[in-house]
Amino acid sequence: MLPDHDSNLPAAASETGRAAAAPGGMASPLRLVVGCGYLGERVARRWVTAGSRVIATTRRTARALELRGLGVEPAIVDVTAVDPGWSALFSEHGVPATVFWAVGFDRGAGGTHHDVHVGGLRKLLDALAAASEGTSRPRVIFSSSTGVWGDVRGTVIDESTPPNPTREAGTVLVAAEEMLAAHPAGPGTSLRFAGLYGPGRLPRVADLRAGLPIAADPDSWLNLIHIDDAAAAVCLVADAPDPRGLYVVSDGRPVRRRDWYGRLAAVTGSPEPRWDAAAARTRGGDKRLDPTLLARDLGFRPLHPDPLATLAALA
Repeated sequence: MLPDHDSNLPAAASETGRAAAAPGGMASPLRLVVGCGYLGERVARRWVTAGSRVIATTRRTARALELRGLGVEPAIVDVTAVDPGWSALFSEHGVPATVFWAVGFDRGAGGTHHDVHVGGLRKLLDALAAASEGTSRPRVIFSSSTGVWGDVRGTVIDESTPPNPTREAGTVLVAAEEMLAAHPAGPGTSLRFAGLYGPGRLPRVADLRAGLPIAADPDSWLNLIHIDDAAAAVCLVADAPDPRGLYVVSDGRPVRRRDWYGRLAAVTGSPEPRWDAAAARTRGGDKRLDPTLLARDLGFRPLHPDPLATLAALA
């Protein structure tokens, strides 16, 4: 692991991480984002803006330089390494008050889903448990997916619905959730996110532009959450006095795939969608998510509740 003060990394324009203080002179909370990608970066930005000291991990030095520019303290960490260096990081910087695990799966890295989300997460949790022994435990938030329910033929599902993963990734995510719930560093909170979309990420837009068929039933349901609303949900859970161990994170407005991709084609000037219904049950599934619990417990209200209306501003 390359510590954040490595000489190869320039000093941040603002020493937000080390010098920030909360209102009233209280020390700012230390937050750790493990995997600072599309969602992790937005969570880190929010915490920096709120006055927190934020450490974020990446595997690439170039990315570490970018994080520095955001006021984030980067640490180069490979979560699948035999020793990722968590104990050294906590010894140097202290135990974070909040940990957000948002590691994406990189097929080119050589590891498996299990290596990342079970093996990697376990090493982090073991180090947290050892470093926080005798003190308050950090809150661990795990980025999971509504894909753990697979295809339920349009059924309305919520946190009480038993998972039924049909793909390796979903099976591994359920195993990671269960491990977090039972670990001494837990129980933590798992967030099962619907499909993320937002600036720079419009699902299947490249296929649409190329005129490729979409492997789905056009009348099946698609569940989405705008990236900024997803980040807001993470921050709500981080600051809640006593959140539950599991929440569905969705805008609560499932749309037919026919409507989503038809609208996406229109706003991007792409050909009308083509469909490969024979492959309809291989990805994504057909379900309608109910995020009522997150709204009731934590007051979550998405700023982008209508994905079809939001599309025009993103194309």
